[in-house]
Amino acid sequence: MAGDTVLNNRYELIAQQGSGGMSVIYRALDRLLGRTVAIKVLRPSLTQDPAFLEKFQQEARSIANLSHPNIITVYDVGSDMGTYYMVMELVDGQDLKKMIKDAAPLPVDRVIDLSIQIAAGLDYAHRSGLVHADVKPQNILVAKNDTVKVTDFGIAQALTDTQANQRFDVVWGSPHYFAPEQARGEPPSPASDVYAIGIVMFEMLTGKLPYSGASQQDLAKAHIQDPIPQVIESNPNVPEALNRIVYKLMSKEPSGRYRIAGQLEEVLRDLKTRARENTLRNQQVPPANPGYSMPAPQPPTAGVQPSQNRPPGVNLPPAAPPAEPTVRYSPAPMAPQPYNPRQQQQNVPVKPAQPLEQRYTVPPVVPPPPVQPGARQPGDSAQYVPQYGVSQSMPPYTGDTPDYVTIALAILAAIAVAGLCPLFLVVSTAYN
Repeated sequence: MAGDTVLNNRYELIAQQGSGGMSVIYRALDRLLGRTVAIKVLRPSLTQDPAFLEKFQQEARSIANLSHPNIITVYDVGSDMGTYYMVMELVDGQDLKKMIKDAAPLPVDRVIDLSIQIAAGLDYAHRSGLVHADVKPQNILVAKNDTVKVTDFGIAQALTDTQANQRFDVVWGSPHYFAPEQARGEPPSPASDVYAIGIVMFEMLTGKLPYSGASQQDLAKAHIQDPIPQVIESNPNVPEALNRIVYKLMSKEPSGRYRIAGQLEEVLRDLKTRARENTLRNQQVPPANPGYSMPAPQPPTAGVQPSQNRPPGVNLPPAAPPAEPTVRYSPAPMAPQPYNPRQQQQNVPVKPAQPLEQRYTVPPVVPPPPVQPGARQPGDSAQYVPQYGVSQSMPPYTGDTPDYVTIALAILAAIAVAGLCPLFLVVSTAYN
């Protein structure tokens, strides 16, 4: 079909990239936009049912509305002369199935990183109301920078809803990744996609599938009835925490798994963070070096010049010799001891205590100056010196209360004299 085929006079098919049970992938050129794209062309056996084609186009439109770095971007969907196709971004890489065949078991860190991206893309679809229903390594593309792109959304779901009798023949051409409820014919749910992630992780960590069977019916029965194998039985290098996570993902009942892929993403991110913290903590411990020994402290050396901030007489030992060039971690210098005023420092002369009688000197007794005659001394009462040179001491002021009786008599006498003045005037007038 590739070569001279041009769909709708726009998409020029260049070369076939891959094929599956439901479609064939081509590398194509979008002549209108001038970019290289991937085109998924449905097989003719699926295009005979109008109900399926309508459901397929409906699912394709829903997927085209998804915008997530871990989901393949759908650009267009259409048909040309009975050929139904879906135009998607072209991923420069390979599918996960080829990586597993070439390099499994993959390193644990890489498995965790890839699984986180797978869960993130599926969680975005689950929260948008879409179930993939056909999660397997063939539908997981890995770019050269290890970016995951989940593809083939919608086709399996459309076929499950419209052509249930063809599930085993077409959709379940490789029923190694389908959940037990899907094997029983029940409709898939987000928990079914979570189960498929567990199978994919088991295959990445061990390089083989957990269940095998001679037919599709035997595989379906194994998913439903066989005991769940553990990863560490095939790869003892897998951490126990990761082994328990994969074991939980492959639980027979949906209630025993994580309900949606977002829960698995959180658990794996937490596991990755704790592993990184443990690695950093171990790197902080200096490696043991049996060929290195701590230099012994040297005794004080005479003639060392004291520092300006150090008391005289205190000598420090010389600096320790430099560590060997091959030693990665050198011992830390000895920290100085804190100052203790009660503890005498070595080699510091101690000044003898001064006698008590020398610390405090009693001042000599000085006799008071002679008293001059007539001078006033502190504590003496005030003296009155008459003008004529005869000294007569005044009685000292004692601060006693005044004589109120004398004052009262003086007031009465003044009143009496004032009362006699009118009488004196009357008598004088009468005689005149």
